[in-house]
Amino acid sequence: MSQYQYDLFVIGAGSGGVRASRMAAATGARVAVAEGSAMGGTCVNLGCVPKKLYAYAADYGHGFIDARGFGWQSARPSFDWQQLKANRATEISRLNGIYDGLMDGAKVTVYRDFATIKDAHTVTVAGTDISAERILVAVGGWPFVPDIAGKEHAITSNEIFDLAQFPARLAVVGGGYIASEFASIFHGLGSQVTQIYRKDKLLRGFDEDIRQFVTDEMAKDGIAFRFNNNVAAIEKTATGLLLQLDDGESLEVDQVLFATGRVPRTMNLGLEAVGVELSESGAIKVNDRFQSSVPSIYALGDVIDRFQLTPVALAEAMTVVNQLFGDGTRVMDYETIPTAVFTHPNVGTVGLTEAQARERYGDIALFKSDFRPLKHTLSGSSERSFMKLIVDRASDRVVGLHMVGAEAGEITQGFAVAMKAGATKAVFDSTIGIHPTSAEEFVTMRTEAKG
Repeated sequence: MSQYQYDLFVIGAGSGGVRASRMAAATGARVAVAEGSAMGGTCVNLGCVPKKLYAYAADYGHGFIDARGFGWQSARPSFDWQQLKANRATEISRLNGIYDGLMDGAKVTVYRDFATIKDAHTVTVAGTDISAERILVAVGGWPFVPDIAGKEHAITSNEIFDLAQFPARLAVVGGGYIASEFASIFHGLGSQVTQIYRKDKLLRGFDEDIRQFVTDEMAKDGIAFRFNNNVAAIEKTATGLLLQLDDGESLEVDQVLFATGRVPRTMNLGLEAVGVELSESGAIKVNDRFQSSVPSIYALGDVIDRFQLTPVALAEAMTVVNQLFGDGTRVMDYETIPTAVFTHPNVGTVGLTEAQARERYGDIALFKSDFRPLKHTLSGSSERSFMKLIVDRASDRVVGLHMVGAEAGEITQGFAVAMKAGATKAVFDSTIGIHPTSAEEFVTMRTEAKG
């Protein structure tokens, strides 16, 4: 009989924590998980799921206008913020219940409270010490707000979904995918949106052509940008919030959303006291087996700050379970990870940027297409789409695929499978496209771009 109460104790029931708990329990391991907030973590409650629901709502804002070119002459209907919030809350509550059911079905013990680590094999929940052979930390991340005067008046992505009143004027601070998505969402819902970013274009880390194209399209759509700028202070006034900007200008809005990054939520867990090594950002340092500097303590997901993506956390969870309770052969592969940004228009990307490909392979070939989608030949919208392929000349493999346009995430997912399998440009060229679609452009680009 084991000297421990559990073979695995998981701290955090987000996507990664739930997956690891369920899969470990399926092997016969005794598993418990502690969660002091709603089941499902950030993705289900305050991240990808509600964000995508709101992005759908914003798309209708554009759709009502686009429909006029197709003969639908009705006026754009009014938008009910309270109804959207209520319907979203109902759906999230349903998902919370599904997560509860998954844990019950897997026979995972759930502690409904926050846990801290007492020592290498002990966690404390609600004043009770619980022993485990191994501890897995999957507590995710938390929004970062810079320390400026008046920061208490700002909101983060945690609060944006449930604002009491819809903001007629919204300032979004930041230029990453969270900031850019919410700028697009609230603009589509009817807000006057100003996005403030310290760089000269959005989405740092993405391919430069993609960054420039989506920035231009969002500006054309009506979002006001204040680039190479930042918020120095926030003052509450009788009519809203007055933002003082670094360039000396001021801006009055109803709400200001800070989407300036997320940090690992490792504070107050007791990690330092037991010797778990952290990075400067507070992320838990782990090896390829997701093992920390304390051999019995593991970590995955946003708390290790590799890729802040739900599917990555799920894959990491499967790897951890295989390493701990399987044959130990599974390793995590961070190459060719697809992702999407649900701006308007969407961004989809998989593989290397042009800069990364040049650094890795040297001699590369580029293929680009910039076009007006068929839909907008009648809608009257000036929105355009952009696609880009990056090819390693030596092997002919497609090593980067990038898109800005409608349903970019859906399109990119399919091509990610081909790239994972090592598809070459010749394979792309020999594939018959589906006409008329935007996706067929990826298999019909024949002329190499200069640059």
